[in-house]
Amino acid sequence: MSVFSISSDDLVDGLPRSDAEARQWCSLLESGAVLYFPQTPVPIPEEDLALLLRLKQTESSQHKNIAYKPNRDLLTGVDEKASTSDEISGLHLAMHRYSSSVVQFLAKFLAPYHQRWQLDYASYRPFEENGRDLSMRRRNDLLHTDAFPTRPTHGARILRFFHKIHPDRGRDWMITEPFARLVDRFTPAKIPLPTPDNAFKRASRRLAETTGIAKLLPQLKRPPYDEFMTQLHNAMKEDAEFQLNCPKEQFSFPPGSSWMVFTETVPHAVLAGQFALEQTLLVDPRANVVPESAPIAILEKLAGAPLA
Repeated sequence: MSVFSISSDDLVDGLPRSDAEARQWCSLLESGAVLYFPQTPVPIPEEDLALLLRLKQTESSQHKNIAYKPNRDLLTGVDEKASTSDEISGLHLAMHRYSSSVVQFLAKFLAPYHQRWQLDYASYRPFEENGRDLSMRRRNDLLHTDAFPTRPTHGARILRFFHKIHPDRGRDWMITEPFARLVDRFTPAKIPLPTPDNAFKRASRRLAETTGIAKLLPQLKRPPYDEFMTQLHNAMKEDAEFQLNCPKEQFSFPPGSSWMVFTETVPHAVLAGQFALEQTLLVDPRANVVPESAPIAILEKLAGAPLA
């Protein structure tokens, strides 16, 4: 089983019992495990929880989720026609508190990574995932690894911490074999292995950035690693044989639980569930306990050259 449960008995004041244990949890994450907390170590204030659950939000083709950008203290994706100004202000504050509390917890729980990560977005996912009307590449219910097409990670690992806040229903996940095995399955038959930039490609990327063309054609600013990860994300979702026949594990995360996973490493799908919170951190792979487990390291070994 790839989901490892961590109970309060495994912790001291909510934290690992030793530095060695913290490194063990990091090592499990890096290898493709999901770390699961049956009772979240990051409790949400009751007033914030009540606001999140009563917030009205209509489905939108432009926004899959409500996003909070902590580095800019900016909230986006809110349906302003369905919410009052007081509700939006309250949501902004609730998301700020959530983001801060998760980062404070992870700075201690995953101590080897602390100060070796970049703070990314938090999100609120208020919609029922089962049956959502989304295009294939945006669907959450198809197995995929994460990639940010318009925001290259340059090889950083995508660590996501989730929190299920629905009072009665769980969030149903499915996962399959981790990244190292996917590479063999999808390359080179379905997508080519990445190749290092040459001088022309590097110059083209700099020109695209300085002229603003990259905003219209995001692929122009993606280094080889991020271009490959975007292609892999799309290829997985579009491969019906893979979706049907690959090995699968299913797990339902109950109300009040939390879990975290490197989502660029672990192929996952969300089959059902409503009302979830999430915080993303981009972790420098050089901070990993086992750096060679990172997708960037695996791909650079195959390419024989830097890819980001």
